[in-house]
Amino acid sequence: MKKFLAISAFLIVPLFTVAAIQKDVLSPDGKIRVSVAIDKTFSYSVFYNNQTLLTASEIDMALENGATLSGQRSKPKITTRAVNEVIISPVPEKRKRIPDVYNEITFRFQGSFGVIFRVYNDGVAYRITTAFKDSLIVKNETAHFKFSSSHQVYLSEVAARGNQDKYHTSFEEPYQVKRLDSISSKKLLFTPLLIAPENQPKIVITESDLEDYPGMYLAGTGKNALSADLPPYPKKETVMTGEFSHVYVAERENFLAKTKGTRSFPWRVIMIAPEDKDLPANDLVYRLASPSRVSDVSWIQPRKSTEEWIISSNIFNVPFKSGINTETYKYYVDFAKRFGFEQVLLDAGWSDNNDLFKITPTLDMEELVLYAKSKGIKLGMWTLAMTLDRQLEPALNQFNKWGVDFIMTDFIDRDDQKTVNFYHKVAKACARHKIMLMFHGAFKPAGFNRTYPHALTREAVLGSEYNMWSDKAHPDHNLLLPFIRMTSGPMDYEPGLLSNGTVKTFRSAAENVMSLGTRTQQLAMFVVYESPIQLFSGNPSQGLLEPDFMELLGSIPTVWDTTIVLNAKLGDYIVTARKKDNNWYIGAMTDLTPRELTVSLDFLDQHNYEAVICEDGVNADRYASDYRLYKKQLKKNDAIQIKMAPGGGYVVRLKRK
Repeated sequence: MKKFLAISAFLIVPLFTVAAIQKDVLSPDGKIRVSVAIDKTFSYSVFYNNQTLLTASEIDMALENGATLSGQRSKPKITTRAVNEVIISPVPEKRKRIPDVYNEITFRFQGSFGVIFRVYNDGVAYRITTAFKDSLIVKNETAHFKFSSSHQVYLSEVAARGNQDKYHTSFEEPYQVKRLDSISSKKLLFTPLLIAPENQPKIVITESDLEDYPGMYLAGTGKNALSADLPPYPKKETVMTGEFSHVYVAERENFLAKTKGTRSFPWRVIMIAPEDKDLPANDLVYRLASPSRVSDVSWIQPRKSTEEWIISSNIFNVPFKSGINTETYKYYVDFAKRFGFEQVLLDAGWSDNNDLFKITPTLDMEELVLYAKSKGIKLGMWTLAMTLDRQLEPALNQFNKWGVDFIMTDFIDRDDQKTVNFYHKVAKACARHKIMLMFHGAFKPAGFNRTYPHALTREAVLGSEYNMWSDKAHPDHNLLLPFIRMTSGPMDYEPGLLSNGTVKTFRSAAENVMSLGTRTQQLAMFVVYESPIQLFSGNPSQGLLEPDFMELLGSIPTVWDTTIVLNAKLGDYIVTARKKDNNWYIGAMTDLTPRELTVSLDFLDQHNYEAVICEDGVNADRYASDYRLYKKQLKKNDAIQIKMAPGGGYVVRLKRK
C-alpha cells in the first residue's frame, strides 16, 4: 500500500535553556514547530509561524509498579526521520491516494519508556511507548493541552445518567461553545473537540490508533487548559435489561488498563487548520492509525442502503399492513432496486433483541433472502451488542447462510479498555466471515476504519433519529459536524428525510418524521458527510412520488477518489466537491442564515460536463420541501451560483461528456 519512502535528515535545533534537554522539530513545510523539553517533567509546546498555539503541556504515564515516564533521569536515545509515503486507501471516504508526509522524533529511555512525536503540515501527534518484558498495569496517563489565552471551545459534554457513572454515554450530545477557563474539571467532554483562537489557526484535539486501552475524554481545569480523563477498567458489571439491554459498569478498578509490556499507546492528535476549510479535508487520524489487518479487501463493498427504523416502516399507498414483515421488506427491496441502492437494512425488531435466532413471526427470512437475491439486493442486519457478543460465531454463521454481508451492532455506550477490545473482537470475527459492519451507540472511529477497512462507519453523532423526539438535529448543529466530528472518521448520520420543516413549521414526531432544514440540505448531506455506507432514512413511499429526485440521490457514490473543500466557515456553511471516476459531485449546506455563494469550477479538466442541479426552491424559506431540479452544460472555469434558503442546501452532479 506504500508507494515510496524517503528517509532524510531534518531540522532539530538544540536550544540552550534551563531544560536539561530541549529539541525542536519542524513540519515539512516549516510552518509548525514542536518544542520538546525534558527536565523534571516531559512537556511540549506547539507553534505555528512562530505564534504560540500550545504552551508547555505535560506528558506522563504512571504504572502500578511505581515506574513513571517523568521519573526517567537517564539521557534518552534520540532518533529522527523524515517520511514521505502515499497510502492507498481500500475504502476511500475522502481520497484514494493519501499523502503521508511528516518529520518524526523519538525519545527512548533506559527505563523502558519512550515518546514519539510526528509533525505534519496539518497537525501534530505524539504517543507513549513502553518496552517492558512483562505485562503492565497503567494507573494513570497525563495529557495536558495548555493555551496562552482563554479561547472559545466547541465541545460536547457527557450527559449524566442517573444510575451509571460519568463514563457512560452514547457520544451523541449537541455542541456547546464555552470559554476555555469556564470549563470545570467536573465536566467530561468527548473528542473530537475544537478550540477556536481569535486570530490563529483552529485546533482539533482527538486520538488515533486506540487499541487495548481506554478512550480519551477531556476535562477543563478552570484555567486555559484541558486535561485527559480516561475511564478506569471495569471491576464489576451489571446488565440493564429492557428493550435494548446493555452492560454497564457498576464498579471500577483503580487503574486504566492491563496490557502488554511492550507496545505503543494511542496517538494524542492535534489538528491545526489555518483556514476553516482545512478541517473537513483533514485525514490525519486515518494516517496515524495502524495499517489494514485485512489482507484480502476484495469483498468489501461500500454502498447505499435503506433504513426503516427512523420512520418506523410507516409506508403508504400499499395494499398490505406495513411493519416488520415480509411484505414491507420486499417493498424496500423493490425501492432499492429502482433507485440504485445496493442494500436494505433490517433494523431493530427483525428478531428478539436478546436472541438473534428468534425471528419475528411476521417475517419469513428465507422468502425475503430469496427475493432480495433475485433482485440483486443485499440485506443488512441490526444486532444488539450484548446479544452479538454472546452469540457471535453462531450468528455470523447464520448471516453467511443468508448471504448477509453487513451488520450493525448497537447500544455499547462505553469506551473503557474492555469495551475497546470488544470492537476489535467483533471486527476480527466479521473479517473472518467476510461481513462488513458499523457500530452504533459508539465512540468515534479514531482510525479504526484504516485498521479494519470493513468497519465502514459508525455513529458517535447526533443524527437524523433525533428528529423523532427533539429539534437537536438543527442546521446549526449540522454545520458543525464536518469541522469537528467528521475529523475523526466516517459518521452514520442517516440523512434523506423527505418531510422537511422550517423553524416555524418543524415538529418532532415519531413515524411521520421531518428534518429541520430543507429537502436539498438532506440531499447535500450525502455529498458533504462522509460514510462509505450511507443509510437513507426517508420514506420510500414519498420517494416513489418524486423519481427524478430519488434518481439523483441514488446516483451519489459513498467513496471518493478526490475531495476538495471549496469554501467553508465553521458552523455557517460548507461547499465540498468530490470526484468519483470521471464525475464530480458538489454539495453545499448552510445554517439558518440564507446564503449566496459563487464557486468557480476551475478544478475541472478540459472536458464538458452535463450538470444535474438540485437547489432550494423559491419558497423553501417557508415550505422546506420545495426544490428545483434542472440540467445545464458546464465546463472548466465556469462559475456556479449557489443560493440557499435558511437551513438549506445545494447539490450538482457533473457527468463528464
